Amino acid sequence: MSSSWLLIETFGGAQPSVIGRGSTQKSFVELAKVIRSAATRDEAERAVLEVMTTGRSVDRQSEDGRRLVLAEPLKVFSERVHGVWLWIGDHDEKVPTRDPAGAWLFNLTTSTASGSDDLLDLYGVPEDQRPTQRAIAGAFTRLVTNRDESEAMAKIVNSVPGDVHQAVWTVRRDDEQLRAAHFSCRMLAEDVGGKTEVILRGITHDLGPAEDITIAPPPTILEHRILEASTKDGEYRALVNLRTLNLLRWYNSDPVPNICWENVAGEPTPAIHPDNLPIAKKMSKGLAHKRTTGTVRFRTMDDKWKPLHLNASLVSLDQHTTAALVVITEA
Repeated sequence: MSSSWLLIETFGGAQPSVIGRGSTQKSFVELAKVIRSAATRDEAERAVLEVMTTGRSVDRQSEDGRRLVLAEPLKVFSERVHGVWLWIGDHDEKVPTRDPAGAWLFNLTTSTASGSDDLLDLYGVPEDQRPTQRAIAGAFTRLVTNRDESEAMAKIVNSVPGDVHQAVWTVRRDDEQLRAAHFSCRMLAEDVGGKTEVILRGITHDLGPAEDITIAPPPTILEHRILEASTKDGEYRALVNLRTLNLLRWYNSDPVPNICWENVAGEPTPAIHPDNLPIAKKMSKGLAHKRTTGTVRFRTMDDKWKPLHLNASLVSLDQHTTAALVVITEA
């Protein structure tokens, strides 16, 4: 095994696999293809299994007493282990520094997202601004996505257990630093309180300053610049899941002021007024033929209802998946 840390995903649904070696991303590579020595591989598998079982770090000698085995868990707030940082080396070797990385999950059934303190450290989020759960759309507010964004959104809309996705996107930290980050995730069907829900479990691996990583997307790609230039004052753009009517992300605009959308503790639950749901559903269905418009009331931060005018267009995420791009203005 080299002197680099290995980042190993343990999302479930498949054997643990390598998604990072040092600061180099890997594409769900079998451990046997990264660690050639059978003895070292056995040590690695035992350490990963121990971390998965106990949730605790490993720091011990190998069975032959010649090497040091280190393993550190990456856990979400619920304490489930999403991955393991692993290093095995000689006792006289200097243990290298690990990259920042953090675990996260999207519950695609409830349209909520959760992370970990490691992830929020990576994003530079202040200690007093760390909700343990929020809307999925909130997870995209710090991301500059690459040209594979449509593919990622299509997988979220379709929610097929077993699907995996990897991408290098740019993270805009809260202190305005731009970091290149490798995202790896797998979709799973899981029992939650007796109901089957689709959970997207992932890890974000910080690769370094975005300007130093050639595969990281620039802060704004051309298509987004064109869209941004066409946005008028008082207009807000949202990408919406046609199946659930849930917000996927704000698209090159700030959120609509005073409207509930983040789904965080202490705030009213985001919602369309029940009397206006038929309007929203009719708009969604009508997009199969043409653009649709309508006025719909949304819950506000003071737990009242605000009417907003919606102008929706159908957009293709991939060959088989569509969503709605909704331009929102004051009614």
